[in-house]
Amino acid sequence: MSEMPRLVKQGLYDPRFEHDACGVGFVANIKGGKSHDIVEQGLQVLQNLTHRGACGCDPLTGDGAGILMQLPHEFLAKECRALRITLPDPGQYGAGMVFLPRDIAERNVCEEIFEKIIHEEGQRLLGWRSVPTDPSACGDLARKCMPEIRQIFVARGKGIADAEALERKLYVIRRCVERLVNEADLRDSESFYVSSLSCRTLVYKGLLLPEQIKEWRDVAPSRSR
Repeated sequence: MSEMPRLVKQGLYDPRFEHDACGVGFVANIKGGKSHDIVEQGLQVLQNLTHRGACGCDPLTGDGAGILMQLPHEFLAKECRALRITLPDPGQYGAGMVFLPRDIAERNVCEEIFEKIIHEEGQRLLGWRSVPTDPSACGDLARKCMPEIRQIFVARGKGIADAEALERKLYVIRRCVERLVNEADLRDSESFYVSSLSCRTLVYKGLLLPEQIKEWRDVAPSRSR
């Protein structure tokens, strides 16, 4: 597997000064209505911001693009039922989008750390779901370093009174997991990344060009663990 090179200090370059320079668009229904049209409009806004991104020697690999959306509970509940995972009502659970190493042993270490922290923080692991993807929609460079992409579902435990408290707890879980994975001295630790872990929103992102987000279609079966 080809890995992304680590950023190291050399000459006048120092990775400490790296920072985001993203273009951001926002689409919402002011009355709180849900519709697929909002997602489609969001994707159009994303394409209109193509000039804010960059690509290198591989013109089909971007420096990153994605979409944040309201947690699609009905869709997730349907997908999880096929995996024998029962999701509670919205606000009672969180969903995470997690990038993991392709190496099975290292991926297992990351997942075990995640599950350990969830238990220690008094929450309940509901299960994992592999996210179906279409690698052919990516550029060659992105495809070579593409991580394993899985979703994790966490139900709120005792002492978590409402969605606000759950959101704070999920943030704590995420930060603890990130620190422990970083300290685990894995060969491919940089492939581990939590795009989102929330009871409100879900993020789809990658080393993609804006127009590739829509083409990242479902071609692989989901599986549980």
